[in-house]
Amino acid sequence: MSFMEKPHTTYPKLLAQKARLYGERVAMREKHKGIWREISWKDYLHRVRVFSLGLAELGMIRGEHASILGENCPEWIFADLSIQSIGGVSVGIYPTNSEEQVKYILDHSRSKFVIVADQEQADKVLATKKNLPLLKNIIVIDMKGLRHYEDPLLISYREVEELGQNVHNTDPDRFSKLVDQTMPEDVAFMVYTSGTTGPPKGCMIQHQNHLYNIMALNDIFQFTEKDSVVSYLPLCHILERGLSMAIPLVYGCTVNFAESIDTVQQDIQEIMPTFFAAVPRILEKMHSAVQIKLEDTTRFKRFMYELWQPVGNKVAQYRMRRKRIPLHLLSLYALGYLCSYRALRQKLGLLHCRLLMSGGAPIAPEILVFFHSLGINAIEMWAMTESCGGGTGPRPGEEIKPGSVGKPIKSVKLRLAEDGEILIAKDSVFAGYYRDPEATEAILRDGWLHTGDIGQLDDEGNLYIVDRKKDIIITSGGKNISPSEIENKMKCSPFIKEAVVIGDRRKYLTALIQIDYENVGNWAQNNKIAYTTYKSLAQNPAVVDMIKQEIEKVNETLARVETIKKFKILEKELDQDDEELTATQKVKRKVISERFKNEIEEMYSSS
Repeated sequence: MSFMEKPHTTYPKLLAQKARLYGERVAMREKHKGIWREISWKDYLHRVRVFSLGLAELGMIRGEHASILGENCPEWIFADLSIQSIGGVSVGIYPTNSEEQVKYILDHSRSKFVIVADQEQADKVLATKKNLPLLKNIIVIDMKGLRHYEDPLLISYREVEELGQNVHNTDPDRFSKLVDQTMPEDVAFMVYTSGTTGPPKGCMIQHQNHLYNIMALNDIFQFTEKDSVVSYLPLCHILERGLSMAIPLVYGCTVNFAESIDTVQQDIQEIMPTFFAAVPRILEKMHSAVQIKLEDTTRFKRFMYELWQPVGNKVAQYRMRRKRIPLHLLSLYALGYLCSYRALRQKLGLLHCRLLMSGGAPIAPEILVFFHSLGINAIEMWAMTESCGGGTGPRPGEEIKPGSVGKPIKSVKLRLAEDGEILIAKDSVFAGYYRDPEATEAILRDGWLHTGDIGQLDDEGNLYIVDRKKDIIITSGGKNISPSEIENKMKCSPFIKEAVVIGDRRKYLTALIQIDYENVGNWAQNNKIAYTTYKSLAQNPAVVDMIKQEIEKVNETLARVETIKKFKILEKELDQDDEELTATQKVKRKVISERFKNEIEEMYSSS
C-alpha cells in the first residue's frame, strides 16, 4: 500500500486479520503476581469478540461513546477495540484524574458506559453518578472490595463477557457483521487534551488518519513481528495508544504490560524491549538515577564509568552525525562496552533496545547524547494529539542534529506560518474537537492545522521546536526567549526535578525550582545535613547553595540575556491533584504563575 493512499480498513478489521494470520502466537504478556502470562492473537480476538457482543447486549449501539478508566492492562485494550467493533467511540480517562475531572469527561463525552479497573476508580464514578444521567453501566474489571456494593449500575467485566459468549453461541456471525460495518472514516477513539489552558478538549481521531500516520511512522520505527514493546505510559495518551493498540495490529509485534507503575523499571529489565518510547521526564529520571547511583557505588565502578564515558561521548557524536567511527576509537569503545556500557544498559532494561524514542515535550540534547554513548540509538520526535500522532522524526541513516526533531513523515505536509507557527495540512489530522465547533474552527483554518508550536526549519528540512507560541517570553528589552530550552538544561541536573522560567515583560529571567526530593535527600545524608520533610530540605541554606551552583553551570552555557539571575526553591512539590501539572506531567504555567505570585514578585522586588 502506498503511503500516499489512505488505508481502507479499521482497527477491529486488522485484529481479525492478525488473529487469522498468527493464531496461537503471543500477542501480549501481562505480569500478574510476579508471573508473566501470555495471550495469543487467537485469545486476543476472542476476548474482544465476547466483550463487544456483551456491550451490544447491554444496549450499546453504533456512534455511542464509552469511557475506559484504569491503569494499563490487556482488558483496557480489549475494551478499546470492543467499543470500536460496535462502531462506537472509545474515550480514555487518566487513572490519576480526580472525581471532578472524571465527571467532566464522562459528562462532556456523553459516555453511556464506563469500564473501570477497580474499586478506587469505581468510587470516583459512583460519587458523581447523580450528575451523569446518560450513564447506563459501570463495568468493573477487578471486583475486589465491590462484592457488597448494591448499586444497579455496577456489573463485572466477566459478566459482560459471559453475556457476549451467550450471544456468540446463538449467533456466531454477529461479531463479524458488526466489524464489517466499521468504516475507515469513523471516529475510532477520543483523546482528551491535558487542559494546560482550560478544560480538556476531546480530540476526535478517525481510523484512517491515525492509521495513515502509523504506517508512515514505520519509515522511522521499522517495526516487525519480532519486536517487543512495554506498555506503561497512560493508554489514554495518543502516544501509548499508538504503541500498545495500533502498531501491534499493523505490524504484529508483542505488547508487554508492566505489573504496576511502581514496578516498571524492574519489569523493563525482565522484558528487555527492542523499542522503548518515553516522555522526557522518564528519560531525565533514568539519566539522573545513573548519576546518583554512581555517587553511591564503589570507587572502582565510578572510576570505570569516568574512564570510559568520554570515549562513549566521542562515539556518540560520530553516531549521531552518521559518520564512520575511526578504528582506534571503535576498538576503545568495544572495550568500554564490556567494562561499563553493557552493565548500564542491562540495569536500565535497554540491553536489547534497537531504538529509543523521546516525544511529548522537548528534551535536552545532553540526554540523547548520554543514551547514544551507551550504544542506544536515541531519537527525538515531534507530534501532537490533534495531528493524529503524525509529525516529524529522523529516519535511519539521517543525521541526528541536537535540538532537531527531524523531518516530516510521508503522511504529513508541513509548513511554517509567517510568525514561525508550525502548520500541518488538514488531510492527515484529527476530525475536530467534540462538541466544540469554535475551538475546531480556531485550530483548523484555511485547510491547515495551526499547532500552536513555534518552529524553525534548516536548509535540509529538519524541524527545530522553539517553544509553545503562548509560552515564548518577551523581555522588557524586546528579546524573544524560549523558556523550555533553558528549563531542559536545568533539568539535566539530577538535583532539579522541575524548573519554570519566568521573565515575560521583565528586565531579567528568574526561575522557580522544584528539587528532586530523593536525589537531594541522598546528597543531604552524604553531607550530614539533617532534614525531616521536603519543605525543610528545600529551605536548607546548604541545599540553596548547591542548587545555585547547578544553575551557575547552566548559565555558563547560555547567552547573557538568557541567564537566570535569581531563583526560588519551591517549598512544596508540584502536584497533579493541585492542578499544577497535567496528567502527562507538564507544568501548567498559568496556574504556577498565579499560585506562586508572591515568590515571583519577591525575585523582582529588588534589582
